[in-house]
Amino acid sequence: MWLLSSATPLGWLNRMIQFKEKSRKAGDENVGVALLTYPVLMGSDILLYQSDLVPVGEDQKQHLELTRELAERVNYIYGGRKWKKLGGRGGSIFKVPEALIPPAGARVMSLTDGLSKMSKSAPSDQSRINLLDPKDVIANKIKRCKTDSFPGLEFDNPERPECNNLLSVYQLVTGKTKEEVALECQNMNWGSFKQILTDALIDHLQPIQVRYQEITSDPGYLDSVLSEGARKASEIADTTLNNVYQAMGFLKR
Repeated sequence: MWLLSSATPLGWLNRMIQFKEKSRKAGDENVGVALLTYPVLMGSDILLYQSDLVPVGEDQKQHLELTRELAERVNYIYGGRKWKKLGGRGGSIFKVPEALIPPAGARVMSLTDGLSKMSKSAPSDQSRINLLDPKDVIANKIKRCKTDSFPGLEFDNPERPECNNLLSVYQLVTGKTKEEVALECQNMNWGSFKQILTDALIDHLQPIQVRYQEITSDPGYLDSVLSEGARKASEIADTTLNNVYQAMGFLKR
């Protein structure tokens, strides 16, 4: 934690969204240190592989901001001429990553609560659409998802979080613009909209599910892809780690 600047005290981490949410659910007396240090571990996973862009949702942006600060702090203390004097190439040790946040759908909300994020860790499977959900399961989830009693459908009404979420999901899986969806659905009732949303989700996930079945039916191919990916990742990680050792004055192992 000593790598954090004086402007970034430990209290900064306490404000992390994930830490606050999970602390509140678990109760303060049941929260372990691993929950607090997890953002640093996430940052290590990013910096180790010299990532340029990191696809994240809005709720993960704070974690990436911490990662960026860690990278900048290490580069400032150990990089540049200081590193070159130790026999290194000089310059930055870590790339400072940028967030890759899509303009729409950066945070998809739960099917059972438009104010909560859709998550695989949520207790109810009804709250989310899984990539491998069969057609009948998708249809049932959309049929039972939470809606409201307002007439018509619209984006960005704070009193209608579920409406905004479901329209956003439809926009994402169809590739239509927000304006196109708003015009298409403005006079629809929920029954009609749920049917077109169900069809759109099934159509969108179908090629993903087909490709998944193709890959998993050939274990040899899957193992080869994983092995080659691990080899490439190890090369990058080993180079990064050696650079860090050198810049900080540690002996190579």
